[in-house]
Amino acid sequence: MRELNLDHLRTLVAIVEHGSFVAAARVLHLAPPTVSLHINELEERLGAQLLLRKRKKAEPTGVGAALIERAQRLLNQTDAMLDDIQLYAEGKTGRVRVSAATPVIAYLLPAALERLSQKHPGIEVELAVLNSTAAMDKLAKGMLDIAAVALPQGQMAEVLVRPWRKDPVVALIPAHWDHPEKATASWLATKPLILNDDSTQLARITNEWFAAAGLRPQANIRVNYNDSAKSLVGAGYGATLLSYETLYPQIDKRIKTLQLDPPLWRPMGIAHRSGPLEIAVKHVLEELRRI
Repeated sequence: MRELNLDHLRTLVAIVEHGSFVAAARVLHLAPPTVSLHINELEERLGAQLLLRKRKKAEPTGVGAALIERAQRLLNQTDAMLDDIQLYAEGKTGRVRVSAATPVIAYLLPAALERLSQKHPGIEVELAVLNSTAAMDKLAKGMLDIAAVALPQGQMAEVLVRPWRKDPVVALIPAHWDHPEKATASWLATKPLILNDDSTQLARITNEWFAAAGLRPQANIRVNYNDSAKSLVGAGYGATLLSYETLYPQIDKRIKTLQLDPPLWRPMGIAHRSGPLEIAVKHVLEELRRI
């Protein structure tokens, strides 16, 4: 069975609204023979007469009136749908799926999301807490649009990764400890340590930092939640190493922050699918890169 043609329905509605084939042709910017063809094909498709053709005027039959009522609703819905999709295509509305680790979402993204909502209030950002490996996999499968990821990342044809920011890693120690001006690997290795487990990028670069000094200290406690690590430091259980942006908001006075010697940096990148990007995704990327 052939599908109904929306252009044919639009022609039928225009004829009845404007009273004649000629008026409908003028409004729709069609040649009069094309208008007649639309109606003939529609009547043939339905097997019923839809219009009573009078001199210089056309009126609907009973079947025609029933079809027009339903056609108007369908055309209104179609026009509304196309308007919505046009806004989406222009980047004025849309949903952008973004993932990052908890500290990035908690301490870095709020300002970017606030600017985005002011400039592009129709864009909705859907946040997910994922590690870099999971985020890269979801990007490759088209299940994410943007991800903040640890660097370096292996090359993937479906995903483009660009450097974003480098944050210094610092030592957090109980404030009552005697301490040097800067925390060295050899000094920290003598202390009880609260570290990430080996599945995280922070653990990897921390291990490499200790290894450069010929050390491989064992953590007393392993925890991947930064707030939990800070709470343990504040309670006097030991020292931890965290990237600097995780110190906001202001940490409690029971904790002392020391720079590392030599310095240690945690590099991060912004990843997104390669190829053409939707405008809404570009708007979100623009705000993230401003951080």
